[in-house]
Parts: sequence; structure tokens; C-alpha cells
Amino acid sequence: MACFASHVKTAWGISPTGLFRHAQIVADRATRRLQSEGFEEGILTPRKRPRSLTLRGLSPDVEPLLLRGSISPIPLHKVLVLLEEIRREGESPFHDHERLALAKALIHYISNLEFGPEVGVGPPRSDAQVVMAWLDCVSAMVDDLRELREMDNAPAKTLEADSRSVDGVLPPASVDAVITSPPYPNEKDYTRTTRLESVLLGFIRNKEELRAVKRGLIRSNTRNVYVGDADDRWVTDYSRIQQIATAIEARREELGKTSGFERLYARVTKLYFGGMARHLKSLQRVLRPGATLAYVVGDQASYLRVMIPTGQILAEIAQSLGYRCIAIDLFRTRLATATRQQLREEVVVLQWGKRR
Repeated sequence: MACFASHVKTAWGISPTGLFRHAQIVADRATRRLQSEGFEEGILTPRKRPRSLTLRGLSPDVEPLLLRGSISPIPLHKVLVLLEEIRREGESPFHDHERLALAKALIHYISNLEFGPEVGVGPPRSDAQVVMAWLDCVSAMVDDLRELREMDNAPAKTLEADSRSVDGVLPPASVDAVITSPPYPNEKDYTRTTRLESVLLGFIRNKEELRAVKRGLIRSNTRNVYVGDADDRWVTDYSRIQQIATAIEARREELGKTSGFERLYARVTKLYFGGMARHLKSLQRVLRPGATLAYVVGDQASYLRVMIPTGQILAEIAQSLGYRCIAIDLFRTRLATATRQQLREEVVVLQWGKRR
């Protein structure tokens, strides 16, 4: 889903006017279909909906992938009708933009999802103005595209790959800058954040495909740790990481925490920093001399309140691999849910080699 959104957001060359006109045609078709079933956009109560109407739903393989209650039955039915109309225009140059607009409308105006900071399910919406919400999101895209007309000749390329193996997808000595905000070592399952739109747009169709997505991510939470994971081997000689992992395990035993997830806290900490070490190592082949890197990372105390100074440790790993740490700048502070303490969120600025 992230790759798809990045691809669409850098496709600046399409006609804004053409996009809106095409979306209006799709919206008119979807609205007429819903009206024939007794639904009226703009009114959140069906008008004499036939009792015999069977609401569209998800297949038994797909439905368990969603957080229970993510979207209510009537909004889901309307979304699937609209999605069918969008897919009918699969050869249209506006197809991907219209799908991304639906993803945004899903999260903000149609579903029952809430974010704060982990994704959860809020009060259910019995109904939603699906087509209208989608058309509003398309309209916002149109406004953005008009402002970005000067960008339509700027080349942009989006790659879907594992960040721990970037040397397998990028040419040698081709990168001048890296700017990113990787995961932090905590219990946030990032696949849940985009699960609803990933499923409805067809990017994840079963548990096997979900598992494949998780395997391609930095190990930052216990929900994407697997038996064969070996990134922790990359940090066996880093005493600070080993000490933190030991402290987490000692705290777990002291508190008598015995769940499967809690038993993985120490391991996922080592896997996380090992994965970041792999990432930094794989970058070396593709960076140009003097390349600058910026990583937005945050301190964590999610694992039984043992403090993990993420930025400092990441800088130490980078320096051991030959990078130069230019700065660790405070970006902001945020309130820790468990401890109610202010934790640092920092930008770790690195440099690789010297410019020629």
C-alpha cells in the first residue's frame, strides 16, 4: 500500500481536469446503482431498501484479515459497488489516482478506524456517504495536481523492496541522499495501519500474502518475528544492545510476565537493531561519496519500561560501519503511553565517505 501511494503521489503528469471529469462519470454510475438498491447519497438512511437485497461483503479468506468492526456492513456494501465501477475503468490513465482517493476516503470518512497512536476501532458508522466522500478526495487530488504542474517533468521511480537489501535493486553509487523515518522498536504492527485499504484494494488477499508482507519488514514488533529470523547476528558484538536485551528479559522474569509476546521482547530488540545494521550495510554499495542520510527515530520504553535510546544506538551502529555521524538533532518530544514521560524523537544525520 505504501509503495502504491508513493507511486501515485509522484505521477504528476496526468490532466487534473481529465481526472475530475472521469471521476464524475464513475460517481454517477455508482450513485445510480446504489439508488436502484434504495440508497441515496447525501441521506444516511436507505429509502425503502428492498428486504430481498443482499449486502455485498468480503470473502471468508479475506474478512479475517481485518480488525473486527473496521467497517460497517452498509458502508462496506457501498464501497464494493464503487470499487466495481472504478475497476470497470481499469485501462483509464486515472485508475490508480481514483483507487488511492478511495483509500483515503475509507480511512477518514467511511470506516470505523481510529488512530491514537495504534490503530483501533471506534464507534460504528451505521452508514456513510461513500461516493460523495470519494469524490471530495478526488477533488483534493485535482487541486494538488494543479499546483504541481511544474513537476510533471520531474522523474520519479517507486520500488517495492526490502530496505535491508537495497543493494539488490539500486545501481552502485547512485544515491546522494536518504531521508526516512523507519520503525522504532515497539509493539506497533505497521501492517495494521494500512490493513483495511490493503485488503479492499486487493494488495493482500489471504494470510499467506499478509505474512509475506510482514517478512519483508524490519522486525520492530513481536507480531512479525519468525523462527528463522537471524538479523540479531548482526549485533552480537554490540554490548549496549545486548545489555538492553538482557535488562528487558530480567525485568520480564522479575514481573512474572509469561505470554508468548512478552517472551519475545528481548529478541525483537536485537532483531530490530540487527535489521537496521543490515540496511546501513546494504546502502554502502549504492551511496555516492559524500552522500547524506537522515533518520527520524524515537527513544522507546515499550518493552516493560526499559529505556531504548534508539537514535544514539543507531548512530553507534552507523559509525562502526564506517559512516560519520554529523548530528543527532531533537525533532520533537512525545508522551510515552506507559510511563507518561517525555521521550525524544530525533533526526540522526549521517554521511558516507567524502565528496570527490
